[in-house]
Amino acid sequence: MDWYPLRLTTPVKQHVFGGRAVPDRLGRTGLPPGRIAETWEVSDVDGDGARVREGPLGGVSLRELTERDPQGLVGRGWRGPRFPLLTKFIDAAAPLPVHLHPDDRAARGQGEPNGKTEAWHILDAEPGATALVGVREGVSRDELRDALLEQDFDAVMRRLPVRAGQTLYVPAGTLHSFGPGTLVYEIEQTSDLQEHAMRHRMEDGSALTDQEWRANIDALLERWKPDRRPDFVPGLRLPVADGVDRVVLCAGPYFALERWRVRSGAALDHAFDTAHVVSNAGAPAALTCAGRTVELDRAQTVLLPAALGGVRVHGPADVLVGYLPDLDHDIREPLARAGYGPSAVATLGEGLG
Repeated sequence: MDWYPLRLTTPVKQHVFGGRAVPDRLGRTGLPPGRIAETWEVSDVDGDGARVREGPLGGVSLRELTERDPQGLVGRGWRGPRFPLLTKFIDAAAPLPVHLHPDDRAARGQGEPNGKTEAWHILDAEPGATALVGVREGVSRDELRDALLEQDFDAVMRRLPVRAGQTLYVPAGTLHSFGPGTLVYEIEQTSDLQEHAMRHRMEDGSALTDQEWRANIDALLERWKPDRRPDFVPGLRLPVADGVDRVVLCAGPYFALERWRVRSGAALDHAFDTAHVVSNAGAPAALTCAGRTVELDRAQTVLLPAALGGVRVHGPADVLVGYLPDLDHDIREPLARAGYGPSAVATLGEGLG
């Protein structure tokens, strides 16, 4: 297949917790009026799958490309029924529901191929912003159930301060929420499975029946992992060159996320053999891949198929880069060469201890 950098259609979610930070603060254009809770930058979720917007593959779905040439698109011998990465900009102008996502085993019990581990990179946060992350040590299942029924989340959950530039890796089964006043870039497994504890629907705020609400809480408790208490981390820097700042924000078996900042007049050259999702977190930027230069506008995303083999990011640029890592080759070894010990590397996510 004649691969090239892929611009994709972007599903937009106008859930009740959203605001206007994505267009107003990030500068994203082309969005509808009203609340913008989430833009799904790369998605192969059933019912919300992306399609290629332009070029010879225009109109072709991401699902079809993944099935047609998984090696060329995803790389590293990967096989699976869906493109494995889902990325989003999320505006929590109001708090998200307190919820969790099932792990792979629980998801397969629901007829889905995988669950959802995710990570949040904080782009902006108002003073005093917080997140609810995990249940306090020693809280029993019955105590958690009582608190959820009372909607008294602070009685049992950890409330953490949120600051721009930090990242939180959230394993499946972790009870969580963030907002208000929080703008996030999220990377996760391709799944929309979740169980939440709220008495209303997050889509439109309409009330659930008592029976629906209690059933949701029972399902949540079945999928809850009591030992999941992740913390925010600043990421680990890798040396590159003058004028280039490369930070590994998080990593685990399902994804890695980095932030690359390139000063005006400098460039970052990066070889790869797995798909890279590049989302712009700053002013308009340019990147060159397989002889093609792509202009990336504010808060826009491009998917770089594995077969392209490498990218040059021209400064000035500030981009977020997600990919499927080989944890030894992409994470442990370069960070060890940079002087980080195993305990520092293990703070980035799962499977690194």
